[in-house]
Amino acid sequence: MRERLRVAMVGIGFMGAAHSQGWRVAPRFFDLSAPPTMDVLVGRDPDRTAAAAEKWGWRESAADWREVIARDDVDVVDIVTPGDTHAEIAIAALEAGKHVLCEKPLANSTAEAEEMARAAEAAAARGIRSMVGFTYRRLPATAFARQLIADGRIGEVRQVRASYLQDWLVDPGSPMTWRLQKDRAGSGALGDIGAHAIDMAEYLTGLRLSRVSGLLETFVRQRPIAGSSSGAISGGSSVGSAEMGEVTVDDAALFHGRFTSGALGTFEATRMATGRKNGLRVEVSGSKGAVAFDLEHMNRIEFYDGTVPAAEQGFTSIIVTEPEHPWVSAWWPAGHMLGYEHGFANQARDFVEAIAGDEDPSPSFADGLHVQRVLDAVEQSSHADGAWVGIADASE
Repeated sequence: MRERLRVAMVGIGFMGAAHSQGWRVAPRFFDLSAPPTMDVLVGRDPDRTAAAAEKWGWRESAADWREVIARDDVDVVDIVTPGDTHAEIAIAALEAGKHVLCEKPLANSTAEAEEMARAAEAAAARGIRSMVGFTYRRLPATAFARQLIADGRIGEVRQVRASYLQDWLVDPGSPMTWRLQKDRAGSGALGDIGAHAIDMAEYLTGLRLSRVSGLLETFVRQRPIAGSSSGAISGGSSVGSAEMGEVTVDDAALFHGRFTSGALGTFEATRMATGRKNGLRVEVSGSKGAVAFDLEHMNRIEFYDGTVPAAEQGFTSIIVTEPEHPWVSAWWPAGHMLGYEHGFANQARDFVEAIAGDEDPSPSFADGLHVQRVLDAVEQSSHADGAWVGIADASE
């Protein structure tokens, strides 16, 4: 075990900034067994990558991820690229003996995710660790809610209601982006934010979905291509003076499911929820109580204890900022709120400690594969007019 873990990150977009914040801050607030160093930032555009490296605090930049993962002075590869590149980069990095953190969803298809899970399993036998970046698991409020459910405070889980609502595509004039291309993103709202709703429902309850029935819809099927170049968008056409690109993914996903325990779940993921900016909400109802989490109020949960006298019953708002709550003791005094960016530092902390402790981190690539199978099952169901589709690994 080296004294420090030398990190290379592939990707310079929005998630690149978020992960950079996590790597930069984690060793300054947590007493880490193997503090990470931000060594190499990798991106296709040398100038943009160099500027991002300087801004975010990376020691150097590079344009070829293959050359970077072949280097002896890199221990960890963090993948924050579009989904169509996840499998190739992750498998190559694992085979090169690098620990891998990969953003969700794990891949663009079940076949790719299966390859990644196999590579991760083989690497784990050599002491090489891998993890999927479902960062909302690293919020103190969601971890505390999971603890309450695991401790039996709400009794038997009966129903889960999970939704992730955004509105950044409501305007039909919003330009094309890689997130609207199936060959780049795999799916639309379903994989982009629906994956979070699925993972959070299963993380909180400790249950797995066994079958689903769903519906996908694309409301705006063509969008203007930013700038004058049409080469980046396949299937482009011209409408009036604006060059248009074909949207090949869903704008909204609605589905319901059954968990292995028999509990029921309802799910919604949309980027067309007018007025909603980043609204992830999950509510779990049990035989003795309920727990709810809302990302727009991320430092608290709502807890209902059905075992107290009727006159005392009602949802209680718990502010999750006490030192006893997960990760909080490393941060601020009680009542001083954490933000979106803290989840990435908590994630970096947990990944580093798993590597240093020679333990498999969670969520694993196998967990990411399971979510991918759920996503694919929802898409299959939509193509079959909402027919029920089983999840292959539900009983594992």
